[in-house]
Amino acid sequence: MAPYRILVVDDSAFMRKIISDLIAQDRQFVIAGTAVNGAEALQMIQQLKPDAVTLDLEMPVMNGIEALQAIMKQSPVPVIMLSGISEDNTRETIKALQYGAFDFIRKPSLGAISQHVSEVGELLLEKLRIAVVSKRSMPAGLQTAEKPKAVLGHKRTLDYRKPEESGKEAKPFMRDNEQKQAAETSIKKHANNPLIKKKLPSAEPIKQPASIIKPVLQNQKLQKATQKSADKNDFTHLVAIGTSTGGPRALHEVISSLPSDFAAPVLVVQHMPPKFTKSLAQRLNNFSSLQVVEAEQGERVYAGKVYIAPGGSHMGLEKDKDGYCIKLSSEPQRNGHRPSVDVLFESLVSFTELQRHAVIMTGMGSDGTLGLKQLVASGAASAVAEAEESCIVYGMPRSAIESGAANKVLPLSQISAYLEQAILTK
Repeated sequence: MAPYRILVVDDSAFMRKIISDLIAQDRQFVIAGTAVNGAEALQMIQQLKPDAVTLDLEMPVMNGIEALQAIMKQSPVPVIMLSGISEDNTRETIKALQYGAFDFIRKPSLGAISQHVSEVGELLLEKLRIAVVSKRSMPAGLQTAEKPKAVLGHKRTLDYRKPEESGKEAKPFMRDNEQKQAAETSIKKHANNPLIKKKLPSAEPIKQPASIIKPVLQNQKLQKATQKSADKNDFTHLVAIGTSTGGPRALHEVISSLPSDFAAPVLVVQHMPPKFTKSLAQRLNNFSSLQVVEAEQGERVYAGKVYIAPGGSHMGLEKDKDGYCIKLSSEPQRNGHRPSVDVLFESLVSFTELQRHAVIMTGMGSDGTLGLKQLVASGAASAVAEAEESCIVYGMPRSAIESGAANKVLPLSQISAYLEQAILTK
């Protein structure tokens, strides 16, 4: 079998050399070529037809986000983003995952590259192996993803979006005419670059007039403030979600579809390094009518709030005289991960007074299966696995299904509706 062909894109010659050498260590891969920016990468993808691409975030001419959007529109191929750990980089990385990137790795620090290069290399090769054999490469963004229908008359409250933490104006999902305008704006931006096709898209929606934005932002702030003042810890249902590769897009689909009056807390483990989980929580919060936070030790757990396990810490649930709260720990990795889905699920086993609904979505490996088995044995109300048809990587869900732990298999587009229905009827 011929080796998989990889295109390496980075504006640094030194980093192109490092990444290329790391990939070439595995005989399954060969470097098809290298590019110095996104515009050059688009041309080389058309010419070389690589099996996967490594793509830097920060580049001149056309940066990683712009290039990713164009790649997913013109020639979809698995893309591994290379990210720094600054706040801007982590925020842009989460955005890239939602625009269609398969996964990401943290770039090694040039000052300490000898200490990190082998670790980065192993992780990069692992992600490339998964990417090239994955059954499909998802197109950019979730803007056109199918949304589950409202259940029992529940009204979605997703006609607005909260402004980014950076202070930018709110940006609603694009409609067809807005996509056309955005594409024209992008064409003008790169009009002098012969490498850019005329139909180059822009997944960033255009800014809306302040007269439109201001009322919906006020409405959202009022809604979340009202919800916070009405925090309840007397809930009877609890949702726990575990996911890995492809998880940010899957979480976006599920979390953003839950209504503002969702009567249960949602605990989430997403396999992700420290710092990135905070950016993930912030971005999900921007697109959800529920409050989404990166969990903190001892934080009170309330219905209608989403808690993301911080990268580098296991997360579980515990109870004291005042109610339920978050428990974080730095215990050893489980299944190669910290946070681990198994740790979260196992922490819920003793709380039989709650109707517990566990969900395992896209990801490599089997993390969550053992915990799901224990939850089911203790009387969990739901044990849901994402269906193969919608998974980016059908590993964790398949393990849960084949073990017999999952009692419900659903495509991604139906999971939030199922949870609404389950909590209303059980």
